[in-house]
Amino acid sequence: MYSRAVNTPQADRSAGRARRRRPNKAEIAEVVGYVPQLSAFFQRARADMPPRLRESFATHSLGPRHGAVLIQLYGSRPLSVTELADRLGNSLPTVSELVGELERAALVQRQVDPTNRRRTLVSLADEHSEQIGEFLELRAAPLLRALDQLTAEQRAGFVRGLRLWVDEAGLGESAQDAEACAPVRGR
Repeated sequence: MYSRAVNTPQADRSAGRARRRRPNKAEIAEVVGYVPQLSAFFQRARADMPPRLRESFATHSLGPRHGAVLIQLYGSRPLSVTELADRLGNSLPTVSELVGELERAALVQRQVDPTNRRRTLVSLADEHSEQIGEFLELRAAPLLRALDQLTAEQRAGFVRGLRLWVDEAGLGESAQDAEACAPVRGR
């Protein structure tokens, strides 16, 4: 009898481990060596927050995934949770939970969609919009300056590379959701 391969996030990550290899010197010099430098930039995000925003994040145990929701809402019309999930590439239950936590922290507000009363829209709370904008401006500045130096084709390649890296690292939401919902063996 033949066994059938199953495509699950766990199987995909196992296959990824099988494809692992050490980077050569050129790859380290060209790309891999920059990762620790970028890591330091991401680790200081909370320190770069305006004080009231930093306090809200600390008090309500919010993290980077919550920040990603705020970024999508900044400068946008109010969005449904479904639209947010699509923009973030996350599952609907995950984004709904994030929005609920942001609402409890008074960083976002929900309102009924006037065109479809069955739908709820999410927007930034007015009192926090300016400080979120300041934070976003500060944190996005280095990336935007770098992107401004690229051609449209180079920029598209850069974005594609980032998406692939997130997928290969197993950081995509679909992999996390599938793993969280997978049946526990041995019960």
